[in-house]
Amino acid sequence: MTPNRKIAFAAALVAILAATLTTLPALAQEVFYAWAPKPTAPEGWKAPNRPVWRLADILAAHSKQKSWVHPVVRDLDYAADYIQMAPGEKTRTLFYADDRTFLVVWSGQIRFTIQGQQPFVASKGFFVQVPYRTPFGMETVGDEPSLRFEVRRARAQAYYPTTLSADDAPTNPIGVTMDRVSYRLPPDPYAGVNLPYLDFLKDYVNNPANPRSVKPFIHDDHNWVNVIRLQGAPTPPPTNRGHYHTGLSEFWFIPEGKVEFLIEGRPLLTAQAGDVVYAPPGRRHRAASADGQVGTRLAIIARPRNMHNYAADAGAKQ
Repeated sequence: MTPNRKIAFAAALVAILAATLTTLPALAQEVFYAWAPKPTAPEGWKAPNRPVWRLADILAAHSKQKSWVHPVVRDLDYAADYIQMAPGEKTRTLFYADDRTFLVVWSGQIRFTIQGQQPFVASKGFFVQVPYRTPFGMETVGDEPSLRFEVRRARAQAYYPTTLSADDAPTNPIGVTMDRVSYRLPPDPYAGVNLPYLDFLKDYVNNPANPRSVKPFIHDDHNWVNVIRLQGAPTPPPTNRGHYHTGLSEFWFIPEGKVEFLIEGRPLLTAQAGDVVYAPPGRRHRAASADGQVGTRLAIIARPRNMHNYAADAGAKQ
């Protein structure tokens, strides 16, 4: 391609991108209307799910244990736990066959060894994700226990990589026999916004640019984890009921500040750093950073383009 043709091609590409960028906001502003199937009696909170899990309560419940697992979310889409590992404790190398794993390191330090990546040590504020079929392992390093909030797809069970001749059979979980198998499909690669980790304290909180934005950390066919970091504002009136999702739950991890939630059938609640808030399917909910500070929530839901059902007179917005 001659220099002139390269210049012309580049100019045409820029024009196409510009036209696309000017068209998308216009489409996003269009409001549609539909009759939505909202449950007459929305689903409640079935243990271990709660409107809010306070981190302080979880830590108090395990104050005499060095290592523990505390179930926080169990539903049709996700299983989420707070997990503490004692100094020197490590997991076996494992992977999940068809689902991405996501976690937040809350205290201590964890060395991650993920196939295809340089090993790294994650401390407080690291968000880490591992694609499906990608072997990884974790080890607590240093003198303090590590604490993490870990999210897996519901019913996902660990696989352990091996060879045909290795004598390394794992212990059989209750009701399961670990079976040596062969398979062909390789691990899912990291691509797009799906990076191995994000250092939230460095990239957001302590960043001189101090970004306050809405940006996905995970985006794939079956998972959506959105980092929503916004300046607080006065509490909206109760008439602002937010939205609901038909057939989908949504939950939030609070990595920073205070965030207010109004969930249908519950009084207004304020969640603090480390807390987890849960809204069952079909329940209206509204979230906003509390006034006078910066609050961040990780919105976790099973569909990246999930339907937000706002009131008909709300103009499809909160």
